Amino acid sequence: QVHLGEFGGGLVQPGGSLRLSCAASGIFFGINTAAWYRQPPEKERELVASISSGGHSNYADSVKGRFTISRDNGKNTVYLQMNRLKPEDTAVYYCNVQTPTYAYWGQGTQVTVSS
Repeated sequence: QVHLGEFGGGLVQPGGSLRLSCAASGIFFGINTAAWYRQPPEKERELVASISSGGHSNYADSVKGRFTISRDNGKNTVYLQMNRLKPEDTAVYYCNVQTPTYAYWGQGTQVTVSS
């Protein structure tokens, strides 16, 4: 079955950095668009960043210039490099990948930005 394994979350001080990874297994037709979403406490899920199969990326205004999404197609892995983190970035982050047949979600990883 398809599984998206997320890791890299944790506790970081404001201004610090984290890198999230999302490794997909069981996908045989390739990943089209991949994305990272986040859900802050008691708020709705929001799109953070997305990247196309060709490597073109888009970002929410709130993270533009601080976050970078990338992908390694050979490893079926998507990354989110998060720099200059702010307390407002605290959320559960979810990986989402789209294939020609279906879309899949990771289990979520907690990112907490606090001193």
